[in-house]
Amino acid sequence: MSRRLISTGSPFEKTAGYSRAVIDGDFAFVAGTTGYDYTTMTMPDDVTSQSRNCFKTIEAALKEGGFALTDIVRATYYLTDAKDAEAHFAVCGEFLGDIRPAGTLLIVAGLLKPEMKVEIEVTAKRRTA
Repeated sequence: MSRRLISTGSPFEKTAGYSRAVIDGDFAFVAGTTGYDYTTMTMPDDVTSQSRNCFKTIEAALKEGGFALTDIVRATYYLTDAKDAEAHFAVCGEFLGDIRPAGTLLIVAGLLKPEMKVEIEVTAKRRTA
């Protein structure tokens, strides 16, 4: 299987020279994903909504590449405020509670834009029967 690039259609992907996801064989590498609603290009104010949007974008990219959330083996979370961790982890539990990938949480000084509270990147490996 050849390398395949997945896009959300965001103009930033072309400008910054990256793909939402890269499919390479049985692996999917999903780029850091922030909480934008890509249908409206708006960013919610709260970390709960942003985290949900992250997972919806990640799920759509994985699906386009022939993967599912259940294929996720690693997740890295970047939060700009440690006080948001509990709310963020509640959303993680909604999406990944039964999947339980290896995960890392980092508290960072900031993301690209000040309204961004969370960024999530994942790696998935296609399951074999």
